[in-house]
Amino acid sequence: MTRRYAILAPDRFAGDAKTAHGVIRYGTDATVAVIDPSLAGKRVRDAVAYLDSDAPIVGSIRDALAYEPTALLIGTAPQGGALPADWRAHIMDAIAAKLEIVSGLHDMLGDDAAFAAAARRAGTTIWDVRKPPEVPLFRGEVYGVRAPVLLMAGNDCAVGKMTVALELARAAREAGRHAVFVPTGQTGIMIAGWGISVDRVIADFAPGAAEQLVMYAARQQPDLIIVEGQGAINHPAYAPVTLALMYGCGADAMVLVVDPQRDRVSGFQTPTLDYRALIRVHEALIGTVKPANVIGIALNTRGLDDAAARAAIALAKEQTHLPVDDLVRYGPHAFYAALGAIEKTKPLEAKP
Repeated sequence: MTRRYAILAPDRFAGDAKTAHGVIRYGTDATVAVIDPSLAGKRVRDAVAYLDSDAPIVGSIRDALAYEPTALLIGTAPQGGALPADWRAHIMDAIAAKLEIVSGLHDMLGDDAAFAAAARRAGTTIWDVRKPPEVPLFRGEVYGVRAPVLLMAGNDCAVGKMTVALELARAAREAGRHAVFVPTGQTGIMIAGWGISVDRVIADFAPGAAEQLVMYAARQQPDLIIVEGQGAINHPAYAPVTLALMYGCGADAMVLVVDPQRDRVSGFQTPTLDYRALIRVHEALIGTVKPANVIGIALNTRGLDDAAARAAIALAKEQTHLPVDDLVRYGPHAFYAALGAIEKTKPLEAKP
């Protein structure tokens, strides 16, 4: 299904609207307008320079309808995933205009009585991207996947794990390999058109969800499977989903995605881990189930000038002796080439 998105992000598009940014940058569906009254009259690229889009930014659903959207995308997924109360009127206006509603919030809009009734009257639908299917418990079938599995991990949430996975998949494809990106969160699902938001799955079943995602990717006969990471292993709130992916996806290797400017985990006073500690903790934990090494460090140097970015890359190389780069600022190809061949590893125990 091809969509023409109007993206809802009032007063937030130039800030934390990472769902909007990801879909505009990497999605195959067109973005025809962004709704943010604080930026009305600008283009997307005027508000967020790295987004290569001339889509207009408008002040209301009514203004967006002039660009003939077929769907309204909720453009941000804040901590806790709740719908801001003042966005309800925008959504009701979009439903009245018969737009499909696409949401990655933890709040299930389709379960909201008012939205559901309005959608029925208008003859339109609500897609709650985070609503998971039923998944089995982890079975160990992923250990038999032929293609190597590369997992993204990070020093915090929202550091660019999805972006790095997508950039590596692009570099692999341009190098002649059949790489499949595995989406594990709401924005990745919107971009790829499939996936499971693992942070919404019941804890006992989350590793099974990760396994099923890799098994689905394996049916496409890829040369390489690249799994989007979530959270961070020492994040007080989000570590469980990180661990579920580490144990469930059958990773053969990991790339650490790091914002070198962060010294505290988002929303907490918990210190972020330095490079050596990140490598040690990830390899030790995953090695209790299926050994996998960290084979590279992808830095997010957004906000640093070029000299500071290069200095951060040089420091990480010195401290880790691994390939290091910023794949957005400098492109993914040199980093991908430096990773070399990714080898299959065996689990510590056979499939039960």
